Amino acid sequence: MPQEPRNSIHVYLHLVWGTYLRYPLITPDKEDALFRCIEAESIRLGCNVLATGGMPDHVHLAVTLPTPLSMAKLMQQVKGVSSAFARDQLYEGEFFGWQEGYGAFSFSQTQCDKVINYIKNQKQHHEQKTLWPSVEITTPPSTSSPPSGTDG
Repeated sequence: MPQEPRNSIHVYLHLVWGTYLRYPLITPDKEDALFRCIEAESIRLGCNVLATGGMPDHVHLAVTLPTPLSMAKLMQQVKGVSSAFARDQLYEGEFFGWQEGYGAFSFSQTQCDKVINYIKNQKQHHEQKTLWPSVEITTPPSTSSPPSGTDG
């Protein structure tokens, strides 16, 4: 009896995206809930979440991407679901939104520990200026106040 072909595809991604105009919208009191939402949607789509972290103005997410899911679909869903969750449950009456676009960087299984450590220790890396320039958002944060209201 012929054997079924077996696929063994492992796509490791380090994804980075920012808040609208890099406003510091991800406050410490809301960060855990927002990251849990991002993780839950990623898992719902079939990803294995390796790490989530970030700063008040951006998020880092490391996942393994399942074969049938495109990176664009993952990001569309994660950003859409987390933005709706944030507006409806975390920032009631306040502005929240993500910037357009994202950064995506592949890495190998042998780099997992290094990437996970980098993402989980974002605050320390920013404080100590030990950033990986290739994966950090380089546009300066907005110095103005976020818009009022919930449009975003």
